[in-house]
Amino acid sequence: MPGSAPTLKDEAFWRDFLTRGDSNERKFRGVMRRIPHGPRCQLCAVPFEGLGAPVMRLLGKRRAQQNPKVCSSCFDFMRDHHGGATIEVSVLFADIRGSTSIAERLSPAEYRALLDRFYAVATAAVFDHDGNVDKFVGDELMALFFPLLSGEEHAAHAIAGAKGVLAATGHGDSGGPWVPVGAGIHTGLAWVGSMGDDTHAELTAVGDVVNTTARLAAAAGPGEILVSAEAAEAARLDPGLDRRMLELKGKGAPVEVVSVRIGAPAGV
Repeated sequence: MPGSAPTLKDEAFWRDFLTRGDSNERKFRGVMRRIPHGPRCQLCAVPFEGLGAPVMRLLGKRRAQQNPKVCSSCFDFMRDHHGGATIEVSVLFADIRGSTSIAERLSPAEYRALLDRFYAVATAAVFDHDGNVDKFVGDELMALFFPLLSGEEHAAHAIAGAKGVLAATGHGDSGGPWVPVGAGIHTGLAWVGSMGDDTHAELTAVGDVVNTTARLAAAAGPGEILVSAEAAEAARLDPGLDRRMLELKGKGAPVEVVSVRIGAPAGV
């Protein structure tokens, strides 16, 4: 029951669901994301608009009234299987650099249009690399990559997704980016599952890995992805890439990171 204390059975269910890396689930998402066009369900990628939307509605997949970011089928699943489990996950944060000064130069409507454009291209990049958009908070994206969606190579998918976000915002273009973005990626254990109740539920992750990733993104420069040593090792990044130690706010010890930039060797 939503709101009741999770049981070991609940945790076992979620651990199996999140880590089994179901190939059929990934194939379904792969098909859905190729049907024109966004916005989409953050979990299963079914389109809410465009040519494919009427067909999806016939199948019972429409925006959930309780959470318009997901379809009714996915919301029902999260509501009926309330809970989660601690699993290994790769987390991506990407945010706009200098957003305060950008907002000062634009009208409120222009700034909102800029954010909408960022949300659209960032969401597409995450879906293209088998991730899940957790949330947008202001000018910042949080995305999750874990075995159910991304397979065992979720760290590599997260890095590819971050590169996709930077490429889509113009980093590496001769004229420069249309909006400056920095990103952070970390891999580690987090609690992943459904949070909420009958009126609102969503899939999210909590734990130190999430907080560390947010700090990495805040420290990244425009066009830079700061990848933790753990994520770099899991993704088998090129050992010749630039490495350094960072003091991150709230962390008791320095964190080793690898710097990845658009235009640099892929390393994965």
